[in-house]
Amino acid sequence: MSKNQHRLGVSEVNLVTRKLKLEPCDKDELRVAMGEIDELYGLERVTYDTDKHKLSMAYDASRLCIDHIEAILAWHAIEISHGWWTRFKEDHYRFVDQNIKDNASKEPWSCH
Repeated sequence: MSKNQHRLGVSEVNLVTRKLKLEPCDKDELRVAMGEIDELYGLERVTYDTDKHKLSMAYDASRLCIDHIEAILAWHAIEISHGWWTRFKEDHYRFVDQNIKDNASKEPWSCH
């Protein structure tokens, strides 16, 4: 058993960290959105760096995916940066999240 204690619904095996750069936005809306994100089942933590405009989060990818977080941000009119690097990372995060979710539902198999 791991020494680290995780929040309810978070498995260390499926724990991933994600960082997204956000466009400048209303601080009150961001605070409300972060509160809603923090209540998601399977989320370990969410933080925001005001100097770099970066949202950092850690969650169990077998229960959540980046799309859940982006939907909450969009609901509060918070835009993710439109730069090519951020779009590239978003696509990579989606791929990895889906891969983890698919593999978590399959039974391990070995020929030995």
